[in-house]
Amino acid sequence: MTAVAKVAVDGWMIAWRNLLHVRRSVDWAFAAVVQPVMFVLLFGFVFGGLLGGAAYREYLLAGILVQTLAFNSAFTVIGLSTDLRKGFIDRLRSLPMSGVSVMVGRTLSDLAVSVVAMLVTCLCGLLIGWRVRGSFTDAVLAFLVLLVFAFAMSWIGALIGLVSPSPEAAQSAGLIWLTPLTFVSSGFVPEESMPGPLRVIAEWNPLTAVINAVRGLFGNTVPGLDVVSGSWPDDHALAYAWLSSLLIVAVFVPLSMRAYRRVAAR
Repeated sequence: MTAVAKVAVDGWMIAWRNLLHVRRSVDWAFAAVVQPVMFVLLFGFVFGGLLGGAAYREYLLAGILVQTLAFNSAFTVIGLSTDLRKGFIDRLRSLPMSGVSVMVGRTLSDLAVSVVAMLVTCLCGLLIGWRVRGSFTDAVLAFLVLLVFAFAMSWIGALIGLVSPSPEAAQSAGLIWLTPLTFVSSGFVPEESMPGPLRVIAEWNPLTAVINAVRGLFGNTVPGLDVVSGSWPDDHALAYAWLSSLLIVAVFVPLSMRAYRRVAAR
């Protein structure tokens, strides 16, 4: 068996083990499935009447999708930190298994959870009136952008989980930076509605690029809400979304592997 094939087989075994843990964990299932539904209903109907009703709910869904996938990186954070503290990583060290397999298995299992959360969010969106207005090809491209973004975010979560001193600290560290990042974006309101400094941050926020790209591919742009600022990230949202996700992977994969080798050597 070649090295690549061995990494793939071992990674799949780790991923399957992680998915079995998710299936047996009620709180993880709640966070992955119920949380996005709650956000869709709360923002769609609590704020939707003021911000545009049915049109706002259609505008909103891209933001909820990206927020959900970003928050799901916490599964990677908590999962890796828990495995470290319970000695699972130590047991893997006694096996002829590459550390790459462990990390790939972790991120792939969390990507599978993100796919389920994305499907649930879309089904909830369909129930409240959201529709894909673009072409089938554009819709497929939009979901591909979302999956690559989710995979990239899981590697950020991997690094946080590996360097956190405890699962409790990992849980806090995995979410505390995501809340302002998701709200200072175009997920819920246009960037143009924000004051100067926040508007600039929102325009260059990678989440905004993914949201705007997905929203455009779905054909969910809404006059009055989808205000384009004319900045480079807004004018090239799809390109910036790809660039941001690939850059995150390029930076955080080596950092995560270095952190894994360090904690596994203790």
